[in-house]
Amino acid sequence: MSRQAEDDGFGPWRALIAAPARARARRELAYALMMPLMAGIGLAHVVLVWVSVLMTANLVGVPMLALSVRAGRGLGAANRWLARVLAGVRVPDPAPFRSAPGWLNWLGAALGDVTGWRAVLHGLIRLPAAVAAVAVAAGLWGGGLLLLGCPLWWQSFAWADLSPGNWPGALLMSAAGLALLLLAPWGVRLVLAPERVIARALLGPGPGDTRIRRLEQARASAMDDAVARLRQIERDLHDGTAARLVTLALSLGMAQEELEHAGDPDRLERARALVDGAHRSAKETVAELRDLIHGIHPAALDKGLETALATLAARSPIPVRLQADLPERPAPAVEAIAYFCTAELLANVAKHSGARHAAVDVRATGGLLTLLVGDDGGGGAAMDTGSGLRGLAARVGTLDGTIGIRSPAGGPTVITVELPLHL
Repeated sequence: MSRQAEDDGFGPWRALIAAPARARARRELAYALMMPLMAGIGLAHVVLVWVSVLMTANLVGVPMLALSVRAGRGLGAANRWLARVLAGVRVPDPAPFRSAPGWLNWLGAALGDVTGWRAVLHGLIRLPAAVAAVAVAAGLWGGGLLLLGCPLWWQSFAWADLSPGNWPGALLMSAAGLALLLLAPWGVRLVLAPERVIARALLGPGPGDTRIRRLEQARASAMDDAVARLRQIERDLHDGTAARLVTLALSLGMAQEELEHAGDPDRLERARALVDGAHRSAKETVAELRDLIHGIHPAALDKGLETALATLAARSPIPVRLQADLPERPAPAVEAIAYFCTAELLANVAKHSGARHAAVDVRATGGLLTLLVGDDGGGGAAMDTGSGLRGLAARVGTLDGTIGIRSPAGGPTVITVELPLHL
């Protein structure tokens, strides 16, 4: 039997036997045992908040309530840290507490702190999950250890009702204890599932905070992208077009000097050569300016996204099949980003994929513009393999869009871009 077959046959059993000795099992057991303590602190905090609410009628409870909500932030941070370190829950940090200068502004910001109130709610809701977690952890781990050591203690407690009464019974109970210990990590992991859900839902940023943070990041990315594009245009104009115009002016000046001696055939021939060079330089400068203008805003977009994508497909060095279903025209900014994404992705296909064919599918449904660019190349595209896809993700994010990559080794590659149809 091959090694692969052995792994396929015994892999699950090996994982079952090794699970109790793994660090993850110890961390989850520690988290389950700490849950009653943290839940008790959370319950005491909930009681403090409730008392503060009742005391707000005398105005004394208002600052007390504000302090209680702020304390909820600290308790939520502690629970979030424990969930990350011990339970392996990826909970992002919420936005920091902010308030305008002044005691009254701080008081109002504290009372309206959504993150603090969510932490208070977490302390109340997690109580049943904490009871279940510690019961399962104690039952499986504690009961398993107790039964596993049955051959060591059963004779000393032969009078007890739980005593097996004989050696075969003691060995059978020991085997049952071993089975409980093997199942204990999986049972604790299963019973911690509700706690993980509660932690993700209440200890991280709220839906509004997440959207605000994403929009702030998108705005920053848009500003960085605009500055980078302006700098690139400036470099292109300075290093390319401006240099060509200077050369053109020098050539025309030299031709003018030669034409002042037009009676000399050699001087006339040199003037003709200078004029020919200036003419070529002028045409190249016009071409560069056209490319720059095309990079700022492609003229093909004036006729619609489908026409612009057809132009890209026709210019591609590999065959591209285009399918478009656009019953309504997207917003101009959406069209521009979809166009530049397609241009970048097709360029990547031609340079890096080794593909023989590519496909572009764009459609508008349900208020979304969906763009799919695929190829039959070698695959392996990923967000962390280069800056190109990360740049596209940043550009798509400026419009609150998303980008998805499916590119297994060996291909094929399909990259999906979703953008809002209208802003």
